[in-house]
Amino acid sequence: MNETFARRLTGLAAIAAATAFIVEVPLYFIYSGPPPDSNVLARLLIGILALAFQIVFVTALRELVKAANPAYEWVGTMALATGLVYSTITLVSSGLEAGAVIAADHPIDPTITVSGTYILYGTISRLMLALFLTTVGYGISRTNLLPRWTGRSAFVLAGANLVFVPSLFFGNTPAHFYAANGWGTTALMGAIFSYWMLALGISTYRSATRHAPADSPALQH
Repeated sequence: MNETFARRLTGLAAIAAATAFIVEVPLYFIYSGPPPDSNVLARLLIGILALAFQIVFVTALRELVKAANPAYEWVGTMALATGLVYSTITLVSSGLEAGAVIAADHPIDPTITVSGTYILYGTISRLMLALFLTTVGYGISRTNLLPRWTGRSAFVLAGANLVFVPSLFFGNTPAHFYAANGWGTTALMGAIFSYWMLALGISTYRSATRHAPADSPALQH
């Protein structure tokens, strides 16, 4: 995979994943009580599609780092590994929620009812995402893949995620900002990550033209 194609694929996958996540998050706040099954299943399906694009994103990102500077291939591999772990954790959580909603004979709020997802969406996801973002930030800063703000913002967002790692000690009330399944721990951090990934995807895709070789179709007229 050449660098130009890797940039385009990485950018498009990030944009697609981020867009789906951005559409998904507001669906969690439409109902004050237990939402209807259609709402829960719709937002979970959108999230699952987003995670599929995210897997493409982290895989292509590894190839992009390798193409830009083979000496930092290990950084791309670490980003791939942590990104896949984060995606897998979220997919498992989505499956647990969907199963509980499908099996229930009345509307339930899976963010409260499915206790197995509390620290999967919270503490575990925050730690894995922090590790992923730190690795991405380091890879960008060492290889000069993208503008400096992308690497710096990755470090800042990684630190913000680490702040929520101890949230498992603060109860299970989704309406609370800082709780195992609180809206700050899950929804806010997820939303910020989505917009960051959208900006990263746009920057990565636009960089493909600037880094294309002279004989590349991207520069032919």
